[in-house]
This record gives sequence, C-alpha cells and structure tokens, in this order.
Amino acid sequence: MDYKHLADMLFPDVKLTVDEVEAMYPLRNLPEGAKVTRFAPSPTGFVHFGGMYQAVVDERLAHQSGGVFFLRIEDTDGQREIKGAVEALLHTLSYYGVKYDEGVEIDENGNVRDKGNYGPYKQSQRAELYHVFAKKLVSEGKAYPCFSTEEELEEIQQTDKKAEIKNTDWHVAAEEKRAKMLEGRKFTMEEVEEHLKNGDPFVIRILADGDPEKKTKFTDLVKGNLEVPENDEDFVLLKSDGIPTYHFAHAVDDHLMKTTHVIRGEDWLPSLPKHIQLFRYLGFKMPKYLHTAQILKLDENGGKKKLSKRDMGAKMDDYREMGYATECVWEYLLTLLNSNFEEWHAQNADKSYMDFPFNIKKMSVSGCLYDQNKLNDVSKNVLSRMTAEQIYEKAADWATEYDPEFGKCLTDDSEYAKSIFSIGRGGKKPRKDFATLAEIKPFIGFFYDKFFTIEDAYPEKFPKEDIKSALESFKTTFDIKDDMNTWFSKIQQIGEGMGYTSDMKAYKASPESYKGNVGDISMFIRIAVTGKMNSPDMYAVMQILGYDRVVERINKMLESL
Repeated sequence: MDYKHLADMLFPDVKLTVDEVEAMYPLRNLPEGAKVTRFAPSPTGFVHFGGMYQAVVDERLAHQSGGVFFLRIEDTDGQREIKGAVEALLHTLSYYGVKYDEGVEIDENGNVRDKGNYGPYKQSQRAELYHVFAKKLVSEGKAYPCFSTEEELEEIQQTDKKAEIKNTDWHVAAEEKRAKMLEGRKFTMEEVEEHLKNGDPFVIRILADGDPEKKTKFTDLVKGNLEVPENDEDFVLLKSDGIPTYHFAHAVDDHLMKTTHVIRGEDWLPSLPKHIQLFRYLGFKMPKYLHTAQILKLDENGGKKKLSKRDMGAKMDDYREMGYATECVWEYLLTLLNSNFEEWHAQNADKSYMDFPFNIKKMSVSGCLYDQNKLNDVSKNVLSRMTAEQIYEKAADWATEYDPEFGKCLTDDSEYAKSIFSIGRGGKKPRKDFATLAEIKPFIGFFYDKFFTIEDAYPEKFPKEDIKSALESFKTTFDIKDDMNTWFSKIQQIGEGMGYTSDMKAYKASPESYKGNVGDISMFIRIAVTGKMNSPDMYAVMQILGYDRVVERINKMLESL
C-alpha cells in the first residue's frame, strides 16, 4: 500500500512538514541539568489537592534546577469542559503562589492569553500540529484510518474515553470488540477513497506492534525500575472530530515544548506501554517520568482510601475559604513531599520554605496520608512566625472577601488591628492561637465592641460577692499608665485582701487553706473585659482597649451580677 498517498488523502489540508514544525520549537537555552516541567490540568472542574501536590513538584523541580515550569491546558475533551474552569484554575494557582514561567495567563483586561514562545498552551489551539505528526505516522504505515458508522464511532470513542479516565486496557474489553477493532486494519485504498468521497467519519489508530507477553524495562524516578508489557492495542490517536486523545497530545506536546520531566499520578502507570510505543514510533526522546503516590486519607474505620473529589480537603478553593494562608498550605504539602522538611525547617528557622532542597528520592512510593490535624499544626506554626504586619495583611485580605463586616473593622483602623496582632509575637515561644484566618475573629473579636459578648460564665464555686468585690477593687485601682509589674501587683493585693493567695506553691500544697489564688482574681477580670476565660496577655489587652473601654466593660458586668 502506498502509505504516503494514504496520508495525503486523509490529511489534504496539512501543508506543514515535521521539520518545519520542529523548527518552530527550538531547543531551550538552559544551563546543564535544568529541568523543564509542566502542569497540565483539564478544565473540567476545581483544582484537586492531588493536582496541587503535583504542581508543587513541577514548580520545585524546575526552579530549583534553573529550568522552566509551564502551564498547559489539556482541553481536548470539549464535552467535559466547564465554562470558566480555566479562569478559576488560574486564580487558584495565583492565590497559592504557584509561579510558572510560561503558559496560559489572564491579562490586565481579564482575558485569557498565552505567555511564552512554545505555545499555543491550550491543546484545542494546536490541532494543526497534531495532524502533522498523525500524517507522518500514517505515511510510515504506523497508523491507519478506521471508518465506521456514527453510532459505531461513538461507541469506540466512549470506550476509549473510559480507558483514558479509568486507565484500563483493551484486555478487559470483550474479545469480540477487540476482534472488530483488529478487523479495521483490513482495508484497501479504494475503500478509503470511497469512504472519503462519502464523507464518512473516521478515527486514526496506531498500528500496535507489541507482544503483551513480553516486558519492557522502564525506570520511574519515584517508583524505581519497572517492567511493563508491550503495547498491543490499536488505540486512537485522533478522534473523528480531528481532536487528539490524551496519549497522542501528550507525546507531541511534551516533545515540542521540550519537557524533560513528566509528573503525574500513579493511576497513569497502565498507560506507559502506549506512551513508550508512541515516542518510539515518532522518533522522540522520552521524558523522564515521576508517577507520584496517591493522596490517601483515613476512613471511618481507620483504613486508608484515596482522597476523592467528594472528600473534605479535596478542593483547593475550600482552603482559601477556610482561611488557610498560602504559606501554610505550601509547608504542609512539603511535609507530604519530603519527610525531612520539618527537620530541615527547624534547623533553618530563618529561611523560607522556598529554600528547602526538595529531593525526588525522598518522595513516598506507597502513598501520602492527608491529615487535617497535621495541616492545622503546621498552619499554627507558620502563622505564629509571622510579624504583626504580615498577619494583619493576610487577615484583612481574607476578611474583606469572606467576612466584610470584620474586614472593615480591620481596615478602618489598621494601626489598632496591628497592635492586637502584635500581642505574643516575636518571642522564643510565640502564641499559636489559630490555624486559619477564619479563626482570628472568634479569638480577637472582643477588641471590637460590635463583636464583644460574654461567652464564658463564671464558675459556680465562686461567690458572686467575691467576683463583685474583685471587679470593684480593680476598677478603683486601675491606672492605664501602670507598667506590667505594678498592674499585676495591684491584682495580687486585691486577691490577698480577699483570701486569695498569690503563693502558688502554698496553694498547691494546701488549697483548702485559701478561697482561691491570684489566677482566679485575674479570671474574674478577664471574663468581664474579654468575655472569655482564655485570651491573650491581659495587660497587653487592656493597654490596647484603653482605660475607658476597660472600665465600661467592668461596669456592665457589675450591673449584670
């Protein structure tokens, strides 16, 4: 068969040659050892936690090596694409500080555009390029057209789609379907001409040459040395609408864009035989692959399962709404990526998490366990290390979007807000009061009269008269100009005059000898002023609230007792 003539018949509009396309994508001018990676999501929904996990690996590998990290949108499945998903993706990446060098971006007018010289970065805009290489394979007898009725083609496409999504093989399909597929190899040039004349739809299939009984050795940078079966499936390269399948687009795009390392989930491992054959047929050098372990979580029975789209923590936008700061999410991801991150951070407290030397060899092979309690611990540590200025900016930005009333309080008097955030910061043991920006309002809301409420009641074991007496005495002696020692000394004197000792050692030794201790007197005052049994340092709180507000709140409490 004259395969060149066949290719010309199937692709009459393809004028570019392979060499001309290759010239459009020259080698990148990068230092030795530099890696080129890509994040290539489909615009079919929200950014999954597992996707962000992979994006961070992409970003770290590229930028730590002096290479290039680019964003490619794999939008070849128009039926599954969700309107606005690309814009949502870009906003999510921006919020979490995932910086890429090339790819799709939003310009100053809110329009989606490309930046970089290796685009287009949306696969839907690269159809001509795929057709050039499909024509090449047909002309070499490595691919062929498969003509069918529209119903048959739809059935084939749906089967292929399931194979892509679920990563199944043709081996699981019915034998008769396989036999029907193989029957498609048998055609004459005259039959092709007749089909084309009639406008019959067709797909382009690869002509598999593999023996499933034979194995191919393959090295994955995470999984190690593998053996995979040779591909014996005539899988689809181009669908009847001329749009490529993931397999074909992946090979062409990663070759032209000079991708050196492909990071993807281990659920794509069954596709390796297809990709090995494709790269070999096309004469492309295969990139290195990193098939990352699944993100797991504990189920209600204590077992491990894959973090699904329906699980809490799966959707990256949820972290934003819950108020997890960018830095917190990054550091948590790094603890999952490399087990030595926390040890490194403890030894390099003055360095940014972006300075961490990420190492592929320290990635988990078996799976990473998602743990929100661990995330909260990491987040508390991260937020506690921030300056008052830093935490204020983050809190104000978050509240302005998700709690406008509180956000207005913060922004109307930024200096007042910053003085609140300064409490307990900067020391060797900074306070770790909250894990998210959403938890700030419940913790410091009492500083603002509109949010001030008495949340905690006085313990019933303390007589109301004692509480009243302590509050009255404090109000009488309170002076906003007192230093901390003088202020506390007055509280001690109040307590001792009422039979509440300031000698904690004596109190622990013989509690029945006293009505209580000085901590109880402080608690009486704390609840009146903050509405809570637990709050930041009371001296600092009162200095910020000011004399009038402190006395006003004590008076209101006295009226209520």
